[in-house]
Order: sequence, then structure tokens, then C-alpha cells
Amino acid sequence: MSSFRNHRIVIASLFLPNTVVLGESHPSTPEGTAVQPPLSLPSAFPGHTKDQGFNLSLPPSKVRTPGPIFSISRTGTPAVTPGVEHAGSPLFATLTPLTSLGFIDTKTKPPSHKGFSAPPESPAIIRPRSVEEHYAHIPLRSQRKTSRSIARRPISDSPIGRQYHVEPNPHGNGGLINAVKSLDERLKRKRWVGTLGTNTDSFKEPLRRNIDFRMAEEYDSSPIWIPDDEFTQFYDNFCHQVLWPCLHYVVPDAPKTKAFYESSSYKQYVSVNQRFADKIVATYQEGDIIWVNDYHLMLVPQFVRAKLPTAIIGFFLHVAFPSSEIFRCLSVRESLLRGMLSADLIGFQTANYARHFRQTVSRILSLETLPKGIQSDDHFVDVGVFPVGIDVKALKEKRRDAEVAQWVQTLTERYAGVKLVVGRDKLDEVQGVRHKLLAFEAFLEKNPEYHQKVVLIQVALQTSEENEAHGGVADVYLALLTVADAFLVTSMREGMALRTHEFVVCQEERHRPLILSEFTGSYSYSGFRSCIAVNPWDTRNTAKAIRQALTMDDDAAFSRWEDLHNHVVTQTAQAFVTSFLTRCLRMNIEHQQGDSVASLDLAFLLPRYRHSQRRLLLIDLEDTLWQRHPQPKYEGQGDDVPSEAIKVVKHLSEDSKNEVWLLSGLPVKTLDQVAKEVRVGLVAENGCFIKPIPGKSGESSWITMVANFNLKWKNACIEILNYFTERTPGAFIEERDASIVWRYFSGDEAVDAGDRAWARRQAAEAQNHIFDSLGERYGLRIIPGKNAFLILPNYISRSTAVGAILRPGGPTFSPRTPSILFEEHESIAHEKDFVLAIGRDEKLLRRLAELDHAETCSTGTGGTDARWRLRRDEVIGVLEQLATAQGSASNGSARVS
Repeated sequence: MSSFRNHRIVIASLFLPNTVVLGESHPSTPEGTAVQPPLSLPSAFPGHTKDQGFNLSLPPSKVRTPGPIFSISRTGTPAVTPGVEHAGSPLFATLTPLTSLGFIDTKTKPPSHKGFSAPPESPAIIRPRSVEEHYAHIPLRSQRKTSRSIARRPISDSPIGRQYHVEPNPHGNGGLINAVKSLDERLKRKRWVGTLGTNTDSFKEPLRRNIDFRMAEEYDSSPIWIPDDEFTQFYDNFCHQVLWPCLHYVVPDAPKTKAFYESSSYKQYVSVNQRFADKIVATYQEGDIIWVNDYHLMLVPQFVRAKLPTAIIGFFLHVAFPSSEIFRCLSVRESLLRGMLSADLIGFQTANYARHFRQTVSRILSLETLPKGIQSDDHFVDVGVFPVGIDVKALKEKRRDAEVAQWVQTLTERYAGVKLVVGRDKLDEVQGVRHKLLAFEAFLEKNPEYHQKVVLIQVALQTSEENEAHGGVADVYLALLTVADAFLVTSMREGMALRTHEFVVCQEERHRPLILSEFTGSYSYSGFRSCIAVNPWDTRNTAKAIRQALTMDDDAAFSRWEDLHNHVVTQTAQAFVTSFLTRCLRMNIEHQQGDSVASLDLAFLLPRYRHSQRRLLLIDLEDTLWQRHPQPKYEGQGDDVPSEAIKVVKHLSEDSKNEVWLLSGLPVKTLDQVAKEVRVGLVAENGCFIKPIPGKSGESSWITMVANFNLKWKNACIEILNYFTERTPGAFIEERDASIVWRYFSGDEAVDAGDRAWARRQAAEAQNHIFDSLGERYGLRIIPGKNAFLILPNYISRSTAVGAILRPGGPTFSPRTPSILFEEHESIAHEKDFVLAIGRDEKLLRRLAELDHAETCSTGTGGTDARWRLRRDEVIGVLEQLATAQGSASNGSARVS
């Protein structure tokens, strides 16, 4: 297989790594470095006066120019979510600038309504300088006070003719940028596609062409020009008032409910996604891997696929994905899901997010979902889990800087004799800063012996992008992580909390514990189960966790840290990028192989058939040999196998060299009628039962493959389906021996479109209810059809039935368990010198294709791993030619078309 290193990577992200600023760049100091005012940390004790403090200013030669901290963090989220406490609220009333870094320094009991008096120095939340202050030379793009794009898209009102310069984009996805940068040696060919993050309406066409050329030549980037008003509607209104809250389980109440459900800004969302797709198509080169990132661009895969059907497309969501109950509230839910499903691979940060996505697709789109992905109408979409990580090597190098060592010494001296609890969060509602403060207050109330002996230092970020762009932050922050006695994360909903990874690396000498919210993506990984887990809403137990962390002995702390460290150094930024791109490339290759399958070549097949002595013929019955009634109105309608199909099967079975098996999803009682007319082997209910070929006595019995399964689920399942049947006109239940089919629509789709839409919604609800209540408990799987769905035991399929058939001694001597491995039975298959499989079961066709003597033919219309394609209406004709081919060569002169 080709490596992704042999392909160019097109990375689509909302903001480019670099942006354009009109005018000359800011002059540097004589030493060539930026000048920063002195930093002063809060005192360790209430009585510690300002004069007793330390001057933490560094000489100009020691101050570095801005550079990113080495981590992958969630980007592209709003600066403040609806309902968050703003800096002007009582919670954040006391603000003191602290050059690019903020602290909450709580030295004793904080002020409380419970009768506690405030210490001489009241606790303060000290925030970073805002992006407006730091990028004062870049006027803001929008002057609208309520705009969330203000903090991200600075503007310039400089004359167009002035010289411009390029500098790092303060709004870019720093985590993604650092992850890609960590693989510079392997990703030599790449192209970024995104916006500049600055006002562009005033840019004249000559300037735009110049910027396009320079960004492409010097920075491997292709800017997308979006009108400012359109971007504001797209970014502020839809992305941050509709999508972002939904993905983080925040469904707004009135009066914003209407905006959430009926946002008119979706038109701008579609338009921006189309612009991204058009730019990707315009820059595309054959063989490129297109990597689309985050929730801003969920429609891009679909738009690109429409123009580039064979392109390699991967989509990765850097934030959480909610349960179907939340996502289904979106009015544009189907469009967003179908946009994502046009990718070859969809990646999520955790297994829970991937499971939520699969369940949402099953419930809303009624598509078949499997553990590895989703079977859409025409192709299979791989759904994978790719835990993001940090660049451990780069972080360790950064920690060796002299500035970090100086900060470590200063902090150690400043807070000698006290315990340090450190946190770092955005001032965002879902980050749980309020819950953290309440828990720390409760800790001090319950443990008065810790008054003046513990300090909470909270790094409070307005947005992750702005603060991580300042090199000074990295030095102080890494020093804080190094000297901390505990690190506290109380997020209410978050993806991978990569600041915890940084803490673990920085604790390689001290091995202090981590207190982590159960609602972070990091906690879902086994390596992070060694943290002290907390529920942010449980203030009392979070306070207990703080005490547990501060009193933990060194041996216990080291044991926990070791497990955390093993995960961090394994799931790195490099592993994240490598695994995602490799799997994306592999899935596309599989899809393209399936789409380029040739029609069955009889001229090739017939000579092999005639000269073989031991043949195995595996033929699907319904939808291959004959088309069942597409929409039966009652159980059993159209189950009679036509005489034409019976005749050709009988003709084949009369040849002593042939061993013929019919594979079916029909019940045993229906196939018993077929067994009376032809001497063949039968598989019923999609592998649940097998009837071997009759022996000399002419008799054979059905063998159950579900003897070890608990079938008590059927009664509960029928009870659920009866509930939905009463509410769905024309629906009925087909109960079989080991499976159940629910047919929810039997009308005319053209005439009864409204009824079918209702029936589909009922079917999605029923599937979701059955899976949630019975699926995991009894090990069931649900296979959706066009107007019906099938429920049967997991690990049972036509493929496992064929595995039992190929076992030495046949199905009679096969174990009655779901653990029948196909590979174990290949030895008996090799005794056959000709194996032919015709049908639609892709799992079976894929496995049989691995046999040397097997010819596999797919009668489906989607992607396939079979060697040949065959239309359903041609199957009987082909089988007739095989039946009459013995001794005749005239019939094999044409290719089936």
C-alpha cells in the first residue's frame, strides 16, 4: 500500500497558520526581542505586602518573541458561550493585568455568604491581555459589540497600497498546526486551505493576487476570500450560536430557541463550505489526501465529492459529538450528517463520540451502522477513533530552557511551605471554572487546617488561540506545571484535555496527581483512569478529591503518574496525524477497488468451471436468484420461490461435481418447501440455521447456530415493536425462530410520501429504543433495509454459516458458538478446485476473495470487494450456461454486460 508520505496533504481548516497584516511589521528592540513589562505574582499569604514580593521581570535578552506552546488543543470555539460569566460580572469583578497570563490566587477561605470574612487580600481573577490589546496594531474586523468574531478576525483600515507583511495567525487551530509541524520531515508536501482571519472587503484584486501568490509560494497556503458580512453570519451566528452549543450539550432555552432551531444563517454556512470546496477542487492534484477539520466545515466533504468522486477525503471533528437526543434537535441535522458521510473516513477523539455519531446516523438517516463504520447507500464510511496528543519531544525541549528553570526557582521560593493547586481553562461556561471555585471553597470550609497552606492558581484564558501565541506564557505556565502539587480540571463537557498531558510530562520529577473531570475525552482512555476522577457538579466530592491529591503519599502518586505517562508518551501528536492519514488512504484504496470491479467474464469463467472436479457454489436466494415482493402487505407475501429459479438450481445440483448451497434470510418453514424440490444445502435466517445437503437416504435436519444464544430478547423486542406498529399505518411484524423483521411501510412511495416519512421516523425511534434497551444486554445487531429492518443475534451472518460449512465434517461438527472463525476453515475450502459465490453479502464476498480458487460476484450496486459484478437479472442466465457448460465450449464466448 502506498504511504501518505508519497501524497500531498491538503489541510482544510477555518483559519490558516499565517495571516496578512497591512503595513510594515513592528520594529523590534535593539536586542531583537520584544519588551514585556515586569510580571508580579500574588503573595503566598494575606500579610505578604507588595514590597515583600519578587520582581519577576526578565532582562530583555531573556524574553522570547511569541511562539506557540506545544500542544494540540480544541480550537475554533467561541470566546464566550451563552450564559457564561463575563469579565464584567460580579464573579470577575476584580481584574488585574498580568502580561499574557492570568491567575486565580486563593490563599485562604474565599469570601462567602456563609459568614466567612474575606482575607486582607481578596482572591482575584487576573486575566490575560485581550487580543485587542496584544494585537493593537491590527484594528478589529467588526465593531459589533455582540460579535464573537471580534476576538478572532482583526481588521485593518490601512490604505490598500501600503506594504503588507505575514505573521502567525493568532486565530489558527494551534493544535492542528503543531501536530502537522511535528511531522515536517514526513509531510514535505502539503497545502493549507483556509481564511486569513482578517478583513478582506477592502483588499483590491491586485493585492489579493499578490497575497495568493506569496502565500502559496512561501507558506504552502491558499487563502479563501469571504465577504465580511457572510463570514459574520457563518461564524458568529451559525457556528457559535447553533452548532457549538449543540455539540457541547447546550441547547438554549427561550428566547434563543427559535434562533437555534431555525437559524437563517445556515445559508451562509452552506455558502462558506461551498467556497472551501471550490478552493480545494481548484488546487487539487491527482493523489492528494484532503483532510477537512472541525465542525465549521461539515459540508465540505459532500461538496468536494460531487466534483472529485475518486478523491481521498478524511474528516476529523476536534470537539465532542453529542448523543442523538441532542443532535436531532437541529433542523439541518440530515444535511450535516450527509455532508460528513461523503468522506472516506470520519475521525473522532473518543470511542463515545464515535458511538454517538453512529447511533445518530442510524436514528436519523436509518442507515446500517457497524462497529467499524456506516454502510451508506453506495459506499462504506469508516468511522475511527484517533486520540489527539501533544508533541512530547518538543515540550521536553521547551522545559529545558533557562527561562523555564528561572521561573521554577522563582515559584518554588515564592510559594515555599504551601501547596499549589493549578488549573488552566478558558473563561467558558462548559470549562467549569465556577464549579472549580465552589469546590475549592468547600475544601477550605471542610479543612480549616489548610488555611494559608494551599494556593489555587488558575490560568484563565479568554481564548486558547490568543494566549498560546505568546511565548512568555509557555515559560511561566510550564514552570507552574512543574512545581504544582495537583492539577485540577472540572470541565462539564470537553474533548481531549491536553493541558493534562502537559502536566503529566512536566511532572517527570515530582509525579503529583491529576484531578480530572469524568466528562473530558481524556478520561475515556484507560491510561487516564489512574487520575482522581470527579463529577464537576458534585462539589462535595470534588473538594474531597482535592484533599486526596494533596495528602497522597509518594508511592501511590508515582503509581498513578506512571499509568498516565505511558498513555501520554504513546498517544502523541505524531501518532495522531500518522494514524489518521494512513487509515484515510487505506479506506479510499478499498473504496476505489470496489468501484472499479469489472463485469463477469464468462470466457474466463467457463473453462475453469468445465475442467474442475470439486466445485462449491454459494448462491444468495432472494435479491439474487429472484426478486422478492419489494413491499409485502402481510407476512409471507411473495415468499414463493419462482419455478424458473428452482429449475436452474436443480439443474446445477444434478451434476455430481457440484456442491450447491442456497443462502437466505427466509425462515425455516419457507425453505423447507425449497428442500422438497431440490437436493441442495440451505442456510436460513441469515446464518441462524443450516440444513446440510441430504445424504443417500435423502434426509437431513436443520442445525441451529444459535444454541448458545439467549433468545428471551424476542418477547421484549416484539412488545416494543407492537407499540410502534400501532402508531405506524400498514406496519407489521415478522417473527422468526431466531430473528425478527419489522416492515414499517408497504404503500406507494410516490403517492404516500408523507406516510413513508412518518414511518421512517418511527423506524428510527424503534431501532434506537431496541438497541439501547436490548442491544448490548443480549448482543443484538440491527440491519436496516429500504422499508424494513432486521434484528438478529450479533456475530451471526451468512459468512459465519459458510465458515461452518467449510469446517472439516461440515456444520454438523461445528461449535454452536458465535466465535466461528472463517480463517480456521480455509483448509477444507482448498480441497475444492472451483469456488463460486454470487450474492450481496459483502462480508462473505470479502472473505472468500482471499481463497485462491474462489470467484466472487456481487449483485449489489455499491462498492464491493468481489472480483466481478453481475446484474441480478443476469444471474439465472449465467447459471444456466454453467449448468450446460460440461462438454460445451460455445457458450463461453462473451462477457456479461
